[in-house]
Amino acid sequence: MERRSVIMLAAGLAAAGCARAEAPAIRGIAPCRERMALPPGAVLAVALQDISRADAPAETLAEARIPVGGQVPVGFALPYDPARIQPNHTYAVRGTIGLEGRMIFRTGTIHPVLTRGAGKTAELRLVRVAAPAPAPVAGAAPPLVGPDWVAEDIDGRGVVDRVRSTLTFGADGGVSGSGGCNRIAGSYTLAGETIGFGQMISTMMACAPAVGEQERRFLQALAETRRWRITPEGWLLLLDAEAKPLARLVRH
Repeated sequence: MERRSVIMLAAGLAAAGCARAEAPAIRGIAPCRERMALPPGAVLAVALQDISRADAPAETLAEARIPVGGQVPVGFALPYDPARIQPNHTYAVRGTIGLEGRMIFRTGTIHPVLTRGAGKTAELRLVRVAAPAPAPVAGAAPPLVGPDWVAEDIDGRGVVDRVRSTLTFGADGGVSGSGGCNRIAGSYTLAGETIGFGQMISTMMACAPAVGEQERRFLQALAETRRWRITPEGWLLLLDAEAKPLARLVRH
């Protein structure tokens, strides 16, 4: 065999080996809303999560950490195991930028990937994380973050018996739960007594008419929410811009 053929064959085998070894990956960039140089040591963390189940926290399937190197946007590749991906599940990528254990930027919305028409690329638009609020004083209203909040009333029309419309607030600005039939997930921003919910994504299960109607009312209430308040009895009230109650929830 000629030397040139040997070299080409070796190169082809090497390329094939690389192709076999390279795992499928979600690729994208992570720009920040504020154009700025980040301090040395900042790290972008991205995670692939299964957000399909309404009765459980999101399951993290893959994670990657990428040094930022000062300037954004940051490119990333997040390898994942395709054997763990189920076509009827919903997956999303979240991202944060941290520095010395402190989160300084996070994704402001959910970024679906892989199933239900979503692809293998994502543009993770990052928003600055607000400075931590002062520690609450004794007797102050409990924070939103923690166990589930379950709707007891939506727009003054009550709720269907044994149908749970829920919210779980994360410390990272993520919110998840159930509309009553489908799992929902999104983001929220909080500043004092004002609150806003980002665009929600949900699973696409068929629902009984009454349950589907409650879910529609719940999502509409979230879209119109501008303020929040916790009553002395422990109710979480979601209010519109004029402080009209849209939903009343209790912690379970």
